[in-house]
Amino acid sequence: MNLEYFIARRLVTAKNHKSSISAPIIKIAIIAIAIGIIMMVIAVATGVGLQDKIREKVSAFNGHVIISNFDDNQSEVSVEPLSIKQPFYPKFTSVPGIQHIQAVASKAGIIRTEKAFDGIVFKGVGKEYKWDVLDEYIVAGRKPNLSGALNNEVMISEYLCNRLELKVGDEFNTYFMKEGGNGMPNLRRFKLVGIYNSGFQEFDSAYLIGDIRHVQRINKWKDGQVGSFEVFIDDFNKIDEKGKEIYDAIPSTLESKTIKEKYFNIFEWLTLFDVNIMVIIVIMIVVATINMIVALLVLILERTQMVGMLKALGATNWSVRKIFLYNAAYLIIKGLLWGNGISIGLLLIQKYFGIIKLPPENYYVSVAPVTIDIPAILLINAGTIIVCITLLLIPSYIITKISPVKALRFD
Repeated sequence: MNLEYFIARRLVTAKNHKSSISAPIIKIAIIAIAIGIIMMVIAVATGVGLQDKIREKVSAFNGHVIISNFDDNQSEVSVEPLSIKQPFYPKFTSVPGIQHIQAVASKAGIIRTEKAFDGIVFKGVGKEYKWDVLDEYIVAGRKPNLSGALNNEVMISEYLCNRLELKVGDEFNTYFMKEGGNGMPNLRRFKLVGIYNSGFQEFDSAYLIGDIRHVQRINKWKDGQVGSFEVFIDDFNKIDEKGKEIYDAIPSTLESKTIKEKYFNIFEWLTLFDVNIMVIIVIMIVVATINMIVALLVLILERTQMVGMLKALGATNWSVRKIFLYNAAYLIIKGLLWGNGISIGLLLIQKYFGIIKLPPENYYVSVAPVTIDIPAILLINAGTIIVCITLLLIPSYIITKISPVKALRFD
């Protein structure tokens, strides 16, 4: 039998323990641990959730890596066409970890209705377009049917629909400037069959999605010419590595750019969340540890006579210290259980009911997203236990200074 654990357990379950002087201090320590875990788990879940959601939205409209011609074009519009007959299309087999590749082309235009007008970027897509990444953002209607002959079906954002006063089933005119800017603009009449809302203002205010053959005809491109290729990879965490591999694998006449490079400011902003999360974790662990140190010192002082008696009976300093460390570990674990239960409950409520809203113009999402990362939660709990117990070794050293003779006469 583990004698130290046995004594520690008796101390915890003893009735007089609950009514002792240290009882309120112990409760405060448990509450501090619980609050610390709640803050850390929520910080990690919301921070990682926001990062994941924004990455999903950026990649949904751009893929993870964009392959295009070398040019100095900084807009979203396709200028120089490239042939669809490439060694990496339609299957990118030379680089492992590639999930999908699709050909797209973009053209700037202006939508004109009876009451309003607005500038847009017509994103032409083909039959192989990865529509599933947009499924969760569709709020009305359906996806355009691109499997048959060329048609006028398109999808635009809820933001543009509100500005232009459009609804599913409406038809509208869109004007596209000719190459060189000479002559009357090209007119296309489209039918709105689907409305999406990604909450990402930069995309919602611009993109109209339809058949790539419209862009090819307006630009007088051949059937086998496209604007660029969008590549999706299996693991976003390897985007830098895969981006380099893709660049090395494509012909030297083409260039590739990851969305981290294209949207540098957004992804730099996202990295700040990692710093915020680490600051919160450090502060919470420090606060919890300080409270546990105070609680342990009070427990030792309250049990001074017991310490003296154990020493008089032959117990070593380390053996007595283990009793109080076991006691402290019990309090820490109790606080962790409460903290984990409350934090996971709050996260599940937010995940399924979306109670907390965010301004999309600032955070690119309308509802605070959460990602319940079980390995991260377990790591936070393990780290809290290890740090607290390790630092509690310092105040427990006071036991070595207690004299059995003086302790037995201590009142």
